[in-house]
Amino acid sequence: MQPFPISLETPVKFPGPLPDQADVVVIGGGIIGVSSALFLARAGKKTVLLEKGRVAAEQSSRNWGWIRQQGRDPDELPIMVEANRLWRELATQTNQDIGLRQAGVTYLAKSEAQMAKYAAWAPIAQELGVDTRTMGAAETAALVPGMSQTYSGALHTASDMRAEPWVAVPALAGIAVREGACIVENCAARALDLAAGRVAGVITEQGRISAPEVILAGGAWSALLLGSQEVFLPQLSVRATVAATSALPLITEGGVADDKIAFRRRVDGGYTLAPGGFHELFIGWNALRSLPKFLTQLRAEPFGTRFYPAAPHGYPDAWTTPRRWLEGGISPFESMRVLNPAPNRSRANRLKGQFAALFPELPDFDLSHTWAGMIDTMPDLVPVVDRVAALPGLTLGTGMSGHGFGIGPAMGRILADLAQGKDPGHDLDRFRFSRFADGSAMRLGPAL
Repeated sequence: MQPFPISLETPVKFPGPLPDQADVVVIGGGIIGVSSALFLARAGKKTVLLEKGRVAAEQSSRNWGWIRQQGRDPDELPIMVEANRLWRELATQTNQDIGLRQAGVTYLAKSEAQMAKYAAWAPIAQELGVDTRTMGAAETAALVPGMSQTYSGALHTASDMRAEPWVAVPALAGIAVREGACIVENCAARALDLAAGRVAGVITEQGRISAPEVILAGGAWSALLLGSQEVFLPQLSVRATVAATSALPLITEGGVADDKIAFRRRVDGGYTLAPGGFHELFIGWNALRSLPKFLTQLRAEPFGTRFYPAAPHGYPDAWTTPRRWLEGGISPFESMRVLNPAPNRSRANRLKGQFAALFPELPDFDLSHTWAGMIDTMPDLVPVVDRVAALPGLTLGTGMSGHGFGIGPAMGRILADLAQGKDPGHDLDRFRFSRFADGSAMRLGPAL
């Protein structure tokens, strides 16, 4: 397994061809779109997934690889419990090892105040039968041995898991294709095709495909496509840097985080490192328009984001990225097939130093790879999972706010049911699109 994300250099695995008609078209080949296509195909629907670049080439192969129930928003947690079960089932249906391991997730607490926050969240999990519990200082030190720092305690969920995202998501796409879905890489969706005020299909770079239902799971690109249809989505995309170490002696098999650094074991023996609670935002048109909705989040965590005045050329919210384009012309989605942000090298080097300082008995090690991804985030840190009233026939699943990989299979199942007019089996009121326009206060998910 290669510890780095999928890129445009990755050969096309799903070439199509593009059919003329489908029951449902899914836009976006990340974990959410792939999972939606899989469950639509299982329901017997003629399903086509459009991916402008490569399956999982953006945030779905650039994330930490955590599959965690711990720390979820209470309204997300029932869906995450379902996702935890689905990951176990789907891993047995692939033709390869996706790196799925039940190794637990541990949040380290540096103070009694932090422990109090963890203790307050634990009953939320326990009500749903999740095995989350708090640990004291001695048990924490035994679970994660060799740390140079003493922690007050920890929050631990033994049933949480990890997987290798650059392997897992394409493997799920393989299941979807075997069950009848058509996936077409290198095929951008330029616009929704509307007739009599509702969705009638999708205009792609390879031509029109007719479909009465569309699921938009475009990640960082969702707001741009919706904006071209005169629908405003207050979504930002923030850069997160990740680093991979070379193989090291075993510290712990699970995922661990404090307020400065997060790390988890990989199947190749190295560790994936990421900064805790730190992101970078490139300001653009949609960021400015969305600012009022994000004020609550900014006040709660004023130093968690570094701001830059402009994004690189071609990014979804770059100042020069077109907001309108001709259906027959090249769209921004074709101009940037894969959103491949440069990592913050100084931040990656700092991660290496922090990890080495936390575990001083480790041998000298190198960072084998560094990369970055653009996380699509919402003002209240929970996604939009809803039908879009302004565009009948469109179902939206976006803004997973850095939680998408783990929860992806269950969110895909829910989106597939919504597109079919079925009961999704969960209360989705927290994730409704209208919360940004109906005067609702922005209620932040737990900062765990």
